[in-house]
Amino acid sequence: MLRQKLQQLRDVLPHMRMTLLRTLLVLSLSTALVAVIAGCASTKRNVPAQNTSPERTIVWPAPPDEPRVAYERSVLQPSDLGATISGFKRAMNRFTGATKGNEAFLRPFGIALDESDNLCLTDTGANTVSFYDQSRRRWQSWEGAGKIRFAAPVAVAKRGELIYVADSSLAKVIVFGIDGKLRFELQEHIQRPSGLVISGERLYVADAQQHTIVVFDLHGKFVSSFGQRGVGEGEFNFPSHMAADKAGQIYVTDSMNNRIQVFNRDGVFRTQIGSAGNAPGYFGRPKGVAVDPSGHIYVLDAVFDNIQVFDDKGRLLLQLGRSGSEPGEWWLPNAIAIGRDHRIYVTDSYNHRVQILQYVGNQ
Repeated sequence: MLRQKLQQLRDVLPHMRMTLLRTLLVLSLSTALVAVIAGCASTKRNVPAQNTSPERTIVWPAPPDEPRVAYERSVLQPSDLGATISGFKRAMNRFTGATKGNEAFLRPFGIALDESDNLCLTDTGANTVSFYDQSRRRWQSWEGAGKIRFAAPVAVAKRGELIYVADSSLAKVIVFGIDGKLRFELQEHIQRPSGLVISGERLYVADAQQHTIVVFDLHGKFVSSFGQRGVGEGEFNFPSHMAADKAGQIYVTDSMNNRIQVFNRDGVFRTQIGSAGNAPGYFGRPKGVAVDPSGHIYVLDAVFDNIQVFDDKGRLLLQLGRSGSEPGEWWLPNAIAIGRDHRIYVTDSYNHRVQILQYVGNQ
C-alpha cells in the first residue's frame, strides 16, 4: 500500500510543478503590469496640464468684462514651438559644444527676445542657454562657450549675433556668438550678476551682491554704475530682474524692498511701483518685469504666483493667474519677455514650462 501511494505521488509531482510555475508567472506579470500602470500614472501627474480643448478659452479679466489678455499655449520642449534641427546642424552643435536641443525643459529661468522677437532662454536645471529663430523654426542650445561651462545661467540678452549670459555662480557675464564661439567675458566690476537688459548701445547688469547696476557698452567696456544698498530712492536690496521700455527707461526689480524702481538711461531715479504687502498692487516677492509696446508694466510675483499689470503711472490694471499647474496658473514664475506683437512669454519654472499669453485689449 505504501509503495502504491509513493508511486501515485511521483506521478502527480510534474503536474504540480508545472501548475506552480504557471501561477508564479501570472503573479509576476500582474505585478509588473501594476508597476507599469502606477509608473505611468505617476508620470502623468507630474506633467503640467495643457489646454488641448479648442473650446476652452482662458482670458483675463474673466467674462463678462472685456478681455485684455488671453492664454495661448504652454511650451514644455522646443518641439512644442514647431522647432526643428537638421542632422547637419546637430552634428555642428556637437562639434561646437551645443546640445541637441530637443529635450524637455527642466527649470526654464531667464528669458528674453532679441530685436527680431527671436526667443532666448536659460535653463538652470540643465545649465543650458538656448536660442530659437522664429522665422526658420530652428532651435540651438549650448552648455557653454569656448572652454567655459555654464554653472548657473540666470539671465540672458541678445543683440545681433551676440548672446549675453549672466552666470551667477561663475560671477561673470559670458558673451558668445550663435556659432557657439566665445567672444569675451565681463568679470571686472561684477560680483554676482542676476539680471540683464540691453537698451540702445548699453548693457545693464543687475548685481545682487553689490546691490548696484553696472553699465557696459555692447563690446564689454565699462561705462558706469549706480545704486547702493538701502531702502531709499535709487538704493537696492538684492536687485534681480531688469527691463527697458522704448523710451530707454530702465526697470529694476528691487526684490527685497518689494518694489520696481524706474530710472532713465543714465541711472537717475524716476519713480517706483509697488511696495510690500499682500493686497493687489503690492508685492510678496517680485521677480521678472517687462514693458509691452503700449507702456503697460508686467511684474511677476513668486509668492502669490501671479502677474500684475500696471500703467505707466504705477496704477494697477489687472492680475493674471494663480498658484497651480493648469494653463494660466503658475508655480514660482521667474522671468517675462514681451514682443512687438504683444505676445507675452513667462518662464513657469517649477512647472517646467514656458507659458505664452497674448495681449488682446485695445492698444
